[in-house]
Amino acid sequence: MTTNHVTTNHVTTNPVTTTAPAPEHRPRVRVAVLGYGSIGTVVARRLAAGELAGAELAAVVTRSPVDGAPAPVLDLDDALDVADVVVECAGQGAVRENGRKILEAGCDLVISSVGALCDAEFAAALRASGPGRAVCTNGAVGGLDLLAAAQDAAPFDSVLVRSTKRPAALVQEWMDEAEARRVRDTSEPVLVFRGSPADAARLFPKSLNVAAAVDFAVGPASPVSVELYADPAAELTRHEVEATGPVGHYTIRIENLPSAANPRTSAVVPYSILRTLAGLTPRPNLIA
Repeated sequence: MTTNHVTTNHVTTNPVTTTAPAPEHRPRVRVAVLGYGSIGTVVARRLAAGELAGAELAAVVTRSPVDGAPAPVLDLDDALDVADVVVECAGQGAVRENGRKILEAGCDLVISSVGALCDAEFAAALRASGPGRAVCTNGAVGGLDLLAAAQDAAPFDSVLVRSTKRPAALVQEWMDEAEARRVRDTSEPVLVFRGSPADAARLFPKSLNVAAAVDFAVGPASPVSVELYADPAAELTRHEVEATGPVGHYTIRIENLPSAANPRTSAVVPYSILRTLAGLTPRPNLIA
């Protein structure tokens, strides 16, 4: 989702040596936060507090009234005039509605609702947009760099993403009364969904971005299946990834505390977004 630039090197008889400015003197990246719910609030407040070196909060974009926002509350058009990067914290619909517009305005876009990209037609359109870049966060899962490296060696034979959450977080508006009651009132772990990452993203748009992130990491050549369980005893949100291929077998198990403000997401997600954003800011030349 990047635009390739070709640089031509010219040889001169009087070369000029330049020194890059120290990180503290480089321009700060101006950030607009799109969405001010449980995730966007944490991201915006951390940026406003100066906790991410090299970045500053320029605007908050939200359709809901906001009191005490840590930056001007602007509509998206005005925010694009003052921001270098837009951080999406507003859901898959916001990505589909605004993604191309943001990139075409020359702003980079950090996507947290990566399930939106399971729509292949939309993903292709976003990939063709620019000059801004689209960058996906890892969200509530880790180990994606290892899975991507193994996939580069050879496609996986099988990849399973198994997620377990509290029942109340998994009840959806599209469920009929009987299904909603089966999920909500279960006294033991119960399978709620089995299928593809694309169907998972469509049916559980606020709960299964992890499956989409794994799917993107291993690429279209590796088959990915998804299972979602409701467990009334689950105090933590659990994600398990089992991947088997020619270069190895990988088992990743992660247990996250649900967000106190929104149990459908994990408390770590806004910090994953900030970590992704840090990669777009001027930093010392250190491996982190």
